[in-house]
Amino acid sequence: MKRKDFINTISLLSLGAALPAWANELYSDESPFAKRLQPVGRALELEGYYVWCNSPIEDDYGKVHLFFSRWDSKKGMGGWIKGSEIAHAMADTPAGPYEVIETVLAPRPGFWDATTCHNPSIKKVDGQYCLFYMGNSNGKTNTKRIGLATAPTLSGPWTRSAQPLLEAGEEGAWDDHCTTNPAFVKHPNGQYWLYYKSWNTRDYETGSGPIKGNRKYGLAIADQIWGPYKKHPSNPLIDFSGKGNNTQLEDAFVWIEKKKFNLLARDMGVFNHVNGILLQSKNGLAWNDPKIAYYAADHYIQQPPAPAHLKKYGRFERPQLLFQNGKPTYLFTTSQGGKYMTSSPFIFRIS
Repeated sequence: MKRKDFINTISLLSLGAALPAWANELYSDESPFAKRLQPVGRALELEGYYVWCNSPIEDDYGKVHLFFSRWDSKKGMGGWIKGSEIAHAMADTPAGPYEVIETVLAPRPGFWDATTCHNPSIKKVDGQYCLFYMGNSNGKTNTKRIGLATAPTLSGPWTRSAQPLLEAGEEGAWDDHCTTNPAFVKHPNGQYWLYYKSWNTRDYETGSGPIKGNRKYGLAIADQIWGPYKKHPSNPLIDFSGKGNNTQLEDAFVWIEKKKFNLLARDMGVFNHVNGILLQSKNGLAWNDPKIAYYAADHYIQQPPAPAHLKKYGRFERPQLLFQNGKPTYLFTTSQGGKYMTSSPFIFRIS
């Protein structure tokens, strides 16, 4: 903005005059992305299951495939950490209805993903399908690790390694507790970039309040899809702890559009704990201040009162995008509630 225009804007504010449209946008925390969202509604409500982490992809025939995590509703919301599996569903259109095809990745006793398979994120890379995910081996957060399964088609067969793709850091490092929430992009320079969430064990164990530790995001880079992945020396790249009040983020989804890196995530204290946030970067390393990417459920829909057993009711988590013809066209999230008062996908169209 030119200095003259800025002074004129301040003058208008002091006089209480109506601002032009561009000035309203200047002082808004809402991103242009948020303005494009149109709620479609819930999908894939499965009786007897919590459904979470919904990652969509379109096949060569225009069908939409959804890779999602689910677990027995008898285990409650906490069942994700000790009994989740990753399944595959398909629909003719992004809004559904979806038909469950099969379980793709189930916990493997004796391996690093022995007790849960969660956080699926599906990508087509170098002509093959790559399913990034998180597993653990003891039903707890301290063994959460990022892994990878690949297949020549969306119907499989899926191959996963005996070892995680990315390990936690050494004791005392910012990421010594776990690696989780994978967000992958293939860089234009040919490298394979894997963003991941972690936190420090000491802060997690000694922290007080409802959210222990402080979740941050780092980056690991490889020359091949299977690695080895080398952690970036500037990690953590996204660290909100300096904002106070244990501000943090999680559930990142990263994509490159118009030569700019974009990152969707769940807000954990920047604005509140129910919004989604959007960050942007020119190089994928230095990120700007977050804007609001989407709002709480009551901004878009009316729901019955929250039942006592759903503590995350009313917010959208795990944002993932569907791309069609190279452009993001639908936002997939997950939200507690719905027909069975468990959880299910909630979809937005991007206008």
